[in-house]
Amino acid sequence: LPGGQVTEESLQADSGADCVSLELRAADGALVTLTADFRQEVKIFRALILGELERGQSQFQALCFVTRLHRNEIIPSESMAKLRQKNPRTVRQAEEVRGLEHLSMDVAVNFSKGAQLSSHIHNVCAEAKEAIYTREEDVKFWLEKGVDGSMFEVLPQGSDVPELQRCRLCPDRWKPCICSYSLSIEWYPCMLKYCKSRDAGGKVSSYKCGIRSCQKGYTFDYYVPQKQLCLWDEET
Repeated sequence: LPGGQVTEESLQADSGADCVSLELRAADGALVTLTADFRQEVKIFRALILGELERGQSQFQALCFVTRLHRNEIIPSESMAKLRQKNPRTVRQAEEVRGLEHLSMDVAVNFSKGAQLSSHIHNVCAEAKEAIYTREEDVKFWLEKGVDGSMFEVLPQGSDVPELQRCRLCPDRWKPCICSYSLSIEWYPCMLKYCKSRDAGGKVSSYKCGIRSCQKGYTFDYYVPQKQLCLWDEET
């Protein structure tokens, strides 16, 4: 990390459920979890953000961002399950920094119905029941797969509500605004590496011989009913 901080991460894979999860503590103290559900083509980011008690916030605030999982974003769960760390304390640096993704999360997900989208929403987003967000373009993809549309609710947009500003520019703590939250997954196995071997007859075959690691940052923009729910997003 810049400035020489080291982020500790834990990775888990469940090849039976075909999912992978990764947890890390961000530099600002937030606990960030990424869950990739390959079966449902869903990825879930959860952030537990420490609250500012002196400013009337609760101990922590939980957010869940649910987006479509694309092929080849992260290595398959059975490959992740086989990863063995020879030296768990080794400081690793990602080989590839993937571009920052800026996502406009314009739809809310109903927690009690969310299990139909991914069974992991129930466990991962339990503290974020009122703050689960996704995007209209991902919803379209899931609806085509037959997911029940009644779990989604389109949120007010800046284009519909001209007075809706970004929270960092909004002077009134009790007004609705568009909040921005950024997180970074510092190290994750994003691709499998293949090597070639030649048998005695000269026939060439390829086999899995390792992983490529990536780092990727995300910024999520989403509607909040009051700026009080978005106190980190201020002019600093």
